[in-house]
Amino acid sequence: MKSKLLSLSLGCTLALGSLFGTQALAEETIKVGVLHSLSGTMAISETTLKDTMLMLIDEQNKKGGLLGKKLEAVVIDPASDWPLFAEKARELIEKEKVASVFGCWTSVSRKSVLPVFEELNSLLFYPVQYEGEESSRNVFYTGAAPNQQAIPAVEYLMNEIGVQRWVLAGTDYVYPRTTNKILEAYLKAKGVAAEDIMINYTPFGHSDWQSIVSDIKKFGSAGKKTAVVSTINGDANVPFYKELGNQGITADTIPVVAFSVGEEELSGIDTKPLVGHMAAWNYFMSVDDETNDSFIENWQKFIKNEKRVTNDPMEAHYIGFNMWVKAVEKAGTTDPDAVQDAIIGVTVANLSGGYSAMMPNHHITKPVLIGEIQDDGQFEVVWQTSGMVAGDAWSDYLPGSKNLISDWRKPLSCGNYNVKTGKCSSQQ
Repeated sequence: MKSKLLSLSLGCTLALGSLFGTQALAEETIKVGVLHSLSGTMAISETTLKDTMLMLIDEQNKKGGLLGKKLEAVVIDPASDWPLFAEKARELIEKEKVASVFGCWTSVSRKSVLPVFEELNSLLFYPVQYEGEESSRNVFYTGAAPNQQAIPAVEYLMNEIGVQRWVLAGTDYVYPRTTNKILEAYLKAKGVAAEDIMINYTPFGHSDWQSIVSDIKKFGSAGKKTAVVSTINGDANVPFYKELGNQGITADTIPVVAFSVGEEELSGIDTKPLVGHMAAWNYFMSVDDETNDSFIENWQKFIKNEKRVTNDPMEAHYIGFNMWVKAVEKAGTTDPDAVQDAIIGVTVANLSGGYSAMMPNHHITKPVLIGEIQDDGQFEVVWQTSGMVAGDAWSDYLPGSKNLISDWRKPLSCGNYNVKTGKCSSQQ
C-alpha cells in the first residue's frame, strides 16, 4: 500500500511540475496578437501587414525583447470574413491572453471587433486610413483620419490643379460612404454646387467599369476641370484604371487621386495606364530618408526578396508597434489600463524623416504626402504638408460632429465630449 501511495504521490508531483513548467514557459513570453486576413478578398493587402508584424517582433527580440521577456507572435486568419474578425479577436484575448493586438484593414472589420476590445478591455492598434467619426479608449488609430488624407488631397486638387467638378467614387462600405459624406459637406462649404458633385459606389471586386467610366467621361466634358477622388478598395482598382485608359481618360484630362492604392497594389501590374494619376498617403516608399532606407533594407532581407515594396499601412504598424513598446517600458507592465495612460504623448520616429506622437484622442501626428504614380510602380512626391498634422477623430464638416472632441486623459476620459453642451454623450 505504501508503495502505491508513493507512486501516486510521485506521479502527482511530476504532473504538477509539468503543469507549472508549462505555465512558467508561457509567462516567459509576452504574446502579441496579429489579426490580418491571410485568405479571401483582402489577403492581397493584409498578408504583407502580418509579415511586417513578424519582422518588427523579430527585431525587438533581437534587442532583448520587452521587460526582460521575449515577444511571441500569435497569428490568426479571419479570412476576410467580417463577423469572424470578432470571434478571432475574442480568441486572441481570452484564450491566447495576448497583451495587445495589431490588425484589421477594412472599417467593417474594425467595427466588428470594437465591442470585443471594449468588453474585454484589450488594446487594438489599427494601421489603415479610415473615415473617422469614432473614438475608443481601446483603439489606437495609427492610419490616417480624413483630415490627414482626404481633406488635404481635395484641397490640393482644388488649389493647385483648379479642379471644379468632382467624382467621388468608392467601394460600397462604411469607409468610402462616410469619407464621401465628409468630402461632399466640405466641397459644398467651399461653394461647389451639388450638380458639380457625382457620387458612385460599387461592390467589392467590381469588374465591369465600362458604363461607369463612360458616365465619368461625360460628367467631365462640361468644360470644367474634373477629377476623381477614389475610395475604391482592393482588386477592383485594376479594371477601373484599365477602363479609364480604354476610354482615353488620362491624368491630364481627368486626374484620379486614390486613398487605397499604394505600392503593394501597384506591384506586379501594368502601371502604364496609371502614370500621372495620384495617391494621398502619409508615407511613400520613395521618401529619401535614412530611417526609411534602413526599414526597406531590413524588410527585403527579412522577406528574402529584394523586389518587395513597402507601403503606408506598413509604416503605420511600424509607428504603432514602437509606440506600444515605449509605452510598455514606461509603464513597466503590459496591463491595458497602464499602457493606455502611458502611451499618450509617446513620440517615435516615422519613416518620412520626422517624429510622430500619440495624441490624447488616440490618433497620431503624421505628414500628408501626395504622390504621382510612375511607370515603375513607385510614387514621385509632388506635394506635402510643411509639418505634422494631428489626426482628428471627429469631422469639422459634419453637423453632428463639429462640436465633438476626443480626449482619453483623466479626468475627462471621453471619446465624444461636446464642447458646446459640456457633456460626454457616452464613454466610447
